[in-house]
Amino acid sequence: MKAVVANDYGPPETYTLADVPAPRPGPGQIQVRIAAASINPAEVQVPSGDVREAFPLEFPFVPGNDFAGTVSEVGPEVDGYRVGDEVFGQAVPRALRALAGTDRPSLTTGALAEYAVFEADTPFIAHRPDGLDVEAAAALPTVGLTALALMANADLQPGETVLVVGATGGVGTTVLPLLHAAEVIATATPADAELVRSLGAAEVIGYDPGEYPRDVDVACNFTLPGDRLTEVAAALRPGGRLVTITFPVTQPEWLGRDDIDLRFVLDMEGRFGGMKEVAEAAARGELAASIGRRYTFDEAPQAIVDFARRHTTGKLVVRM
Repeated sequence: MKAVVANDYGPPETYTLADVPAPRPGPGQIQVRIAAASINPAEVQVPSGDVREAFPLEFPFVPGNDFAGTVSEVGPEVDGYRVGDEVFGQAVPRALRALAGTDRPSLTTGALAEYAVFEADTPFIAHRPDGLDVEAAAALPTVGLTALALMANADLQPGETVLVVGATGGVGTTVLPLLHAAEVIATATPADAELVRSLGAAEVIGYDPGEYPRDVDVACNFTLPGDRLTEVAAALRPGGRLVTITFPVTQPEWLGRDDIDLRFVLDMEGRFGGMKEVAEAAARGELAASIGRRYTFDEAPQAIVDFARRHTTGKLVVRM
């Protein structure tokens, strides 16, 4: 089969499209013929070598977490899926097993491939609803799961003011419509201002921290590193809530104030909803991912380079 491959640690410019053996499912696993996949930060960070001491890779390495496709083979001891089922979901490379949670982890051989193997008994894979096409389904898993967990942790109250830092990315464009009860102030470039307003922002500001408002109730960080949030924290009122999803995990002493509520959101167990809940919300029209660019499978390595090197909006989706 063809797959995106990293043959050694390095930047995404070194990834290639290569022929590798198709993975076969073992007990409790399913093989999926991938129809579409979307790009996430892990596709750049893990093969870069930045985390090699904690998560060493075996090469050739196939990246890819978010996918939609058709079950093509079912391993022993699998009851919930049959060949031909349309599925979608999120899984992490097997080398990242320690990050995958302790209860029914979602692991994969790599979704940027014609075929990939996944664990069947996990909350992060589900049947794809009829009304959700494969590209929309491939774009939704990580950002949808993050959106569910974030909304559960933000405790947003009607009429509150919310600063969203990183509004144009995959998570930001998915979460903005869910903040409709709040007064949203979002960061974006002038070129992206119209998009951000269409998704629910009442005010659009630049990325310069000097433009941040003051005394907001909630600040959501989707893009800045976790050790660079002092200016975001300064925008909050006393008792305000800082909700962040980025690494390194923010420590309270880094923020320069102790009168705010810091909440780091990472739900690797599906406590706030798994892919079934994402599917149900999508079917109701309550949850959708914005697709910024589409690529053919031959263009998949370039999609990862674009994600790493260019300013993009929404999700980048590769159609197999």
